[in-house]
Amino acid sequence: MTELKQRILPTVQKPARYTGGEWGEVKKNLDAVRVRVAFCFPDTYEIGMSNVGMRILYGVMNEMEGIWCERVFAPWGDMEDAMRQHNLPLWALESQSPVKDFDMIAFTIGYEMAYSNILNMLNLAGVPLRSKDRHDLKNIVFAGGVCAFNPEPLADFIDFFSLGEGEDSTVEIVSLYDQAKAEGWSKDAFLHAVAKIPGVYVPSFYRHEYHEDGTLSAIVPLEGAPEVVTKRIVEDLDKAYFPTKMIVPSTEIVHDRANLEVFRGCIRGCRFCQAGFSCRPVRKKSPEVLYRQAVQTLEHSGNNEITISSLSTSDYRGLKELTDMLLPYCAQQKINLSVPSLRADNFSRELMEKLQTVRKSGLTFAPEAGTQRLRDVINKNLTEEEILTTCSRAFAGGWNSVKLYFMLGLPTETDEDVLGIAELVYKVIQEWKANAVNKKRGLRVHVATAYFVPKPHTPFQWEKQITPQEYLRRCKLLKSHFYSKSIEYDYHSPDLSRLEAVFARGDRRLGPVLETAVASGARLDGWDEYFNYAKWFDAFQKCGVDPDFYTVRGYDEEEILPWDTIDVGVTKKFLRLERKRAYAGTVTPDCRHGCAGCGANGLLKEVACDA
Repeated sequence: MTELKQRILPTVQKPARYTGGEWGEVKKNLDAVRVRVAFCFPDTYEIGMSNVGMRILYGVMNEMEGIWCERVFAPWGDMEDAMRQHNLPLWALESQSPVKDFDMIAFTIGYEMAYSNILNMLNLAGVPLRSKDRHDLKNIVFAGGVCAFNPEPLADFIDFFSLGEGEDSTVEIVSLYDQAKAEGWSKDAFLHAVAKIPGVYVPSFYRHEYHEDGTLSAIVPLEGAPEVVTKRIVEDLDKAYFPTKMIVPSTEIVHDRANLEVFRGCIRGCRFCQAGFSCRPVRKKSPEVLYRQAVQTLEHSGNNEITISSLSTSDYRGLKELTDMLLPYCAQQKINLSVPSLRADNFSRELMEKLQTVRKSGLTFAPEAGTQRLRDVINKNLTEEEILTTCSRAFAGGWNSVKLYFMLGLPTETDEDVLGIAELVYKVIQEWKANAVNKKRGLRVHVATAYFVPKPHTPFQWEKQITPQEYLRRCKLLKSHFYSKSIEYDYHSPDLSRLEAVFARGDRRLGPVLETAVASGARLDGWDEYFNYAKWFDAFQKCGVDPDFYTVRGYDEEEILPWDTIDVGVTKKFLRLERKRAYAGTVTPDCRHGCAGCGANGLLKEVACDA
């Protein structure tokens, strides 16, 4: 570490964010390294170090001979100011080397509001922002993550995208770069070669054409590029790489615990949920493999908590078997076992009693809508009776705290649906009064409402987003019907969710908007301390782009969508059918009651969907 860094670190918050040197980090001899990868997470250290996908791919790349992958995180504002003041370029943690010295720069993107951080990090690194301005093989910038399923707002800046799960494709991509570097290929030659790897999308190989009204008229593949790029998946999770030797952070992070991923995909098909559709088909790990990975991770890391996670953990068929194996070990080692992502329709009293033998934590459920009619519209497959029965079991078991998550602005929502949330919350309070075993502690019901954002590759990808003004009206209407002191109510900022919708469903014309906003100081937009919608509003005006085009306009089912080049496995025909069912209030049963024919099974070559 340079003397300048040593002088700066004591002046900023959480200096351990920038020092590296943690237990479990990978160090390599540079003389034996052929390719260096700067693996960038476009948010702060405490967010990035909690990301399981980043941990997996960090390990995958560092298992490769001659490849060294190092971590890079977005600096907090105080550190960024110091870096700019002293002309200190962004660096990687393991070697403390400047990012501009690396061969490849990779980003994992799970949230649209991190887009400004991507450009800001490249700027801090001294790397040209636009792909066309990076002419050499060095500093190849690529990206993956759930946001890559609509890559178009970032098309000007990213050389190529890796779509889907990266355990296999990342090895293929980095190996190809290793060959290209050794043989002295040009950047163009490398991009043509990497585009042939399944799951890789090169934006510069496609031309977007527009009608006079601003809608897309054509997406034209160039230079032999495929018309559609299909995401990659890992079929056998038991054999897939999993990092049991995890890096132990030197400072507190958001999820400061070991994490055990039990399966991928989701059987449910909630019509608003991008992950539920884009992560299909369902594939699971065996309880035996999970137990072994859990024990190895805990023994290596020294964590005193482990979380069993997935999109809907209580849908994991082996959950009872796994917890039966893990709980005795956790009790003996004084380790807390937590199981988030539970559903109110299959929350087990037996599981609840098992978990509270270690440590009792709060319960969280997401009914999403206050009335049965609207829950049927969104295909939540959850009844009021199931919600209340689950809460009564929890209260009878000693719980006195519950978090309930809802959305406002869902398609077909009325004021009656909004007030249905308040009615449901009061019924939950009545269940506590009737069933609580310890009323002296009191009840805490935390209610949160999010502003519905239509997402690509879902049945609601064509929907309108209600205006921010209408969203706030519905929030105030709901709040006015919360009378109990037991209720805490929070709602998301409408400006933030509006911007999220713009970039979630946006096209290439947003590139200049993004660049303009970052140039004016937009950064860390996911943090209340830094989000400034005025900067974005000015950028839209300067670039002549109307954000309403991507939000309140809604999309026609027959128009070409910016993300039509990307195939996540679920067919557009199925999404249209699900949208039709939504407006009819028709529920589609989960995958275990019979295959609905979404198309994701077509991604599997050797095994069937493991729902």
